[in-house]
Amino acid sequence: MKRIFFLDDSGPPFGHMVLALGGYLGGFDGHFLWNRIGAEYSSNVPVWSLRLLPALAGALSVPMAYQIVLELHFSHCAAMGAALLMLIENALITQSRLMLLESVLIFFNLLAVLSYLKFFNCQKHSPFSLSWWFWLTLTGVACSCAVGIKYMGMFTYVLMLAVAAVHAWHLIGDQTLSNVCVFCHLLARAVALLVIPVVLYLLFFYVHLILLFRSGPHDQIMSSAFQASLEGGLARITQGQPLEVAFGSQVTLRNVFGKPVPCWLHSHQDTYPMIYENGRGSSHQQQVTCYPFKDVNNWWIVKDPGRHQLVVSSPPRPVRHGDMVQLVHGMTTRSLNTHDVAAPLSPHSQEVSCYIDYNISMPAQNLWRLEIVNRGSDTDVWKTILSEVRFVHVNTSAVLKLSGAHLPDWGYRQLEIVGEKLSRGYHESMVWNVEEHRYGASQEQRERERELHSPAQVDVSRNLSFMARFLELQWKMLVLRSDDSEHKYSSSPLEWVTLDTNIAYWLHPRTSAQIHLLGNIVIWISGSLALAIYALLSLWYLLRQRRNVHDLPQDAWLRWVLAGALCAGGWAVNYLPFFLMEKTLFLYHYLPALTFQILLLPVVLQHISDHLCRSQLQRSVFSALVVAWYSSACHVSHTLRPLTYGDKSLSPHELKALRWKDSWDILIRKH
Repeated sequence: MKRIFFLDDSGPPFGHMVLALGGYLGGFDGHFLWNRIGAEYSSNVPVWSLRLLPALAGALSVPMAYQIVLELHFSHCAAMGAALLMLIENALITQSRLMLLESVLIFFNLLAVLSYLKFFNCQKHSPFSLSWWFWLTLTGVACSCAVGIKYMGMFTYVLMLAVAAVHAWHLIGDQTLSNVCVFCHLLARAVALLVIPVVLYLLFFYVHLILLFRSGPHDQIMSSAFQASLEGGLARITQGQPLEVAFGSQVTLRNVFGKPVPCWLHSHQDTYPMIYENGRGSSHQQQVTCYPFKDVNNWWIVKDPGRHQLVVSSPPRPVRHGDMVQLVHGMTTRSLNTHDVAAPLSPHSQEVSCYIDYNISMPAQNLWRLEIVNRGSDTDVWKTILSEVRFVHVNTSAVLKLSGAHLPDWGYRQLEIVGEKLSRGYHESMVWNVEEHRYGASQEQRERERELHSPAQVDVSRNLSFMARFLELQWKMLVLRSDDSEHKYSSSPLEWVTLDTNIAYWLHPRTSAQIHLLGNIVIWISGSLALAIYALLSLWYLLRQRRNVHDLPQDAWLRWVLAGALCAGGWAVNYLPFFLMEKTLFLYHYLPALTFQILLLPVVLQHISDHLCRSQLQRSVFSALVVAWYSSACHVSHTLRPLTYGDKSLSPHELKALRWKDSWDILIRKH
């Protein structure tokens, strides 16, 4: 809302834009500090508008569940049962009533499934019709939106691609279709399910980057070029910098890797201790570190080894790939140096220092070869911000590298810089780029120190292309890790299935009213049983078919397989990957998988009634049991209502009654 750039690990930007759209429609100006859960909203926050779109998405999921079961060619009764379960599931209600993205993700997941089923059914009687194209295209759009909300949407997208691929494989084998017709079918699916989602996904980022054009606190995570493309911040500092680095240029060098924190090559008057804590000796030369803050000691002068001048000549002589350079520290005029002395914290690497002449048998080794990593040719010029370079020591072939280790107190807890042998492989921590740059004009040290604080004068534009910004932002989103420390309400995937966890979303500061993310235990346990029954029945049918015994008619079997592929498969792809994730997990991560379980439940119930209940009496008894089961699910949903809506102050007795699971656990332990 403030147009300030931000970056987090929650996923692509479309979900944030959905919430922001609700705020925009409500006139929200963005002035609220979202830093404490449970804080009272100020009068300028349009809570109703911000919650509108997630709530609308949650509400629309109910009729979509009905439509999906119908499109699978099950009865209206089964479809009504799926809609009812979506309607009364407390966890889905809670999640959709707040400013959260899971309900929007579930909406697009279900929309993708529904659209594909509509398209698949159109395929049978009216291929390439207007409705056929509409539902096929909408499938791709919904999949892209799901991925654009959260990366979890990729699970459902992969499922839809897999189902579409199987159907396309069968289509290829259809001898009634000509080769041209088959090619058109495959091309249409490729465009709708691959090209359109990719284009739409790029569009989300395009709008996102247009909206967030101002510098913010997350800038330093990004590269210098990305920061310079934002209004304010680094763009304000670097405005007017020369583009080409020349001999005599004054520069600051930022490490491209930026981990554990973004930092700049730095030196100061202090030297390495004569003897380290572990007993090893040092060169006692001037310390060189990586410093995570802007500082005048971050400035270096690019010197021509064959000349004494520390100023830019007229005309400037640009530095090119492969040139030999010396890096002279701007404030101390000592040259960057490395030699065969072990680094303080990385004994297998070389110490990097600024050379002090102690008149002993340790000559200066301060020649470095510049290598432009992202060059287009071997004649490329070293450019401000744009060029990613590494410095290879001429005498030892060591590469200037950020080790990432924090030096002890004698190094002011700054980050260690080492010389790493080139034979050990390439790493981003060896790569640097010029962030701030000016043409040095003062040969005298005192004048040069004043010059280091003055702004540059030459104006050069360095706007990154959209694709360059997109690729960098996408990579940062994928590798960014939030604090993975244990959270009070974090849980494991095994706890989700049995509903052995919950999340306290809100507690009233004065009364006992509260909101918890807590599921309907009847639905959750029944959903797991339905999955098990589906798997066992499918295995039984397959074994019987191997013996040439067909328990189901062909159309019933195909309907059963398609329902399982979408519903049981949807549960599996949205649940099982979490066992491989190392991030902190919460109960709400299970909700997309839960919706597919809910869709499978009435499918299994109708299948049992139609194909396993042999007599009318058995069907009547089974129907009565199903009605009783639905009634119990409704009763549990109503019982948990105070914790779902948080609109009622609960007495201690009422709170104790809702802790049925604690009472059950105590009863089990007693016996």
